Amino acid sequence: MKRFRHRLASLLMASCALLSGAAMAENGVTDSTITLGMSAPFSGPNGIYGTEMRESITAYFEQINKGGGINGRKLELVSLDDGYETDRAVANTKKLIHDEKAFALLAFYGSSPTTAAMEVFSGAKVPLVGTISGAETLRNPVNRYMFNVRASYANETDAIVSQLASLGLKNIAVFYQNDGFGKSGLDGVTAALKKHGLAPSAVGTVERNSLDVAKAVEAISKVTPQAVIMVTLYKPTAEFVRQMRKHGQNPQFMTLSPVGADLLVKELGNDARGIGISQVMPYPWNDSNPLVREYRKLMTTMGKQSQSPYYGVEGYAMAKVMVEGIKRAGKDLTRDKLTTALESMGSYDLGGYRVSYSTSDHNGSRFVDLTVIGNGGKVLR
Repeated sequence: MKRFRHRLASLLMASCALLSGAAMAENGVTDSTITLGMSAPFSGPNGIYGTEMRESITAYFEQINKGGGINGRKLELVSLDDGYETDRAVANTKKLIHDEKAFALLAFYGSSPTTAAMEVFSGAKVPLVGTISGAETLRNPVNRYMFNVRASYANETDAIVSQLASLGLKNIAVFYQNDGFGKSGLDGVTAALKKHGLAPSAVGTVERNSLDVAKAVEAISKVTPQAVIMVTLYKPTAEFVRQMRKHGQNPQFMTLSPVGADLLVKELGNDARGIGISQVMPYPWNDSNPLVREYRKLMTTMGKQSQSPYYGVEGYAMAKVMVEGIKRAGKDLTRDKLTTALESMGSYDLGGYRVSYSTSDHNGSRFVDLTVIGNGGKVLR
């Protein structure tokens, strides 16, 4: 009887352990798959941005899956359209985590949408790798579940202002989008100008997803600026440049990486010539950089032609960081192990482009490159 009771107790303990293990299985992870979630604009005026990122991410995941996946698990991407609207991005984040059971998130878009969504994914302890935003709200204080891949807007605006100041320009105005993206850029420009004993000579705004730039043009034209730094996306940027030139204003126009250089050229045509753009990814039109070379080869193999290569490269970089983090997290995959693996990554070379993470720094990169649009719409370094 004693022996029987001992065996029965052992069997019960083993059963409880099995049930406990099953109950603790991580959402989005099975023996054969890992589900990842993405929220970005795939429609509307900014839909091309999300589409470009998704194409490069999907292509890279296909490559990984053809090679056997990660520890035998295939990567699956669930992507939801938020139209670059904050409320939709928050709703998508909840849906990805609770309904789609995404293990982790990547490649979000926009400062205000991602900042609002951060409350959701960090509350659920679900890591997000990469977003098209350099806002300080996503960097300071450090959020354990937000891993940036690109440089900050402070890094970009500092490089732009330093370039303009080196040319002796002092009358510098700012045109910005009236949301988290634009305000973060305005703060960066203001701080960078202050280093040179300067301040914005005029300021104008445009609402998100709007082309109503008339008031901004009026306010900025009054000071006849030598340069205007534009913290806006490609459609309002193009409209602002057109309207400024109609008012006889021809300052040095500068803008930040989210604008999408090739999309701006497509929108403005020859009128884009001379506009300067800061970039946070390596130059994508030659193979001198290993990350770019890999990306171009992959897209060619997949029969895809990018409309906005900078966004394509950035999506590819985000996907590579995610894959490396999952590999380092090991076969017994949990969200906490992925988060710890990313924080333990230190300085990691994606191929001539480095990201760096620690428990006290999730900034990713500080790389900034200045480019200008030349004849025929060619982006020049």
